[in-house]
Amino acid sequence: MIFDPKKLLLIAGPCSLENERVCRAVAEALVFLRRTRPELNIVFKGSFDKANRTSAAGARGTGLEAGLELLAMVGRDYGFPVLTDVHDVSQIGPVAEVCNVIQIPAFLCRQTDLLLAAAKTGRVVNVKKGQFLSPQEMVYVTGKLREGKAKEIWQTERGTTFGYQNLVVDMRAFAIMRQNGFPTVFDATHAVQLPGAGGGKSSGQREFVPPLARAALAAGADGLFVETHPDPAQAISDGPNMIPLAELPALIASCLAVWKSVRG
Repeated sequence: MIFDPKKLLLIAGPCSLENERVCRAVAEALVFLRRTRPELNIVFKGSFDKANRTSAAGARGTGLEAGLELLAMVGRDYGFPVLTDVHDVSQIGPVAEVCNVIQIPAFLCRQTDLLLAAAKTGRVVNVKKGQFLSPQEMVYVTGKLREGKAKEIWQTERGTTFGYQNLVVDMRAFAIMRQNGFPTVFDATHAVQLPGAGGGKSSGQREFVPPLARAALAAGADGLFVETHPDPAQAISDGPNMIPLAELPALIASCLAVWKSVRG
């Protein structure tokens, strides 16, 4: 088991793994948080392939082999469990050899073969609720993972499509999804994404990450998913909704205050 109910689960890292420099900068910042905030249970995340770019011109990242090498480096050199997302059943075997957590992207959360293959690895499976699903429907998604005998299941809320190029988070989702019997995580940075609103790419409103993250924890979320980058303006993907690395400690401090208060 990786999840610890006595600690706030923090899944954090860059959107795309990009390169060793970015990964090490983020990992070092997370080491500082681990040392100064023992209430945290930190998992490093990063994507080797941004397979659902708005435009074919969008940068997709390192690719599988180079990305897994970077994730292995983070696990080895910094001692964090590592997480990445998969888009195809063929990727699950190599990813499971390196990663502690396999993530199912929101757009693929109903792909039965992908869910069952991830469950069979024995790794933690974090499945994101699709932007097209109600919280009540996640019982069927996690049910597939349960049927596949997944050893540990996490479920992540990342907002629901609201009109065009906008997402909204229903805070009731955390209470509803908790009834499934698994930890619930709030994807604080993708929830403020403006899909497709950047002219062939997504835009975002990172200024709303702190209030939404605190609200989710007040509503009962067990963890946070936060993408962060040393210089989001230079990131190859999701820059407008990522948290600048220098601002991460203050954000987490405010979130921990709410998390502790709710749990007495």
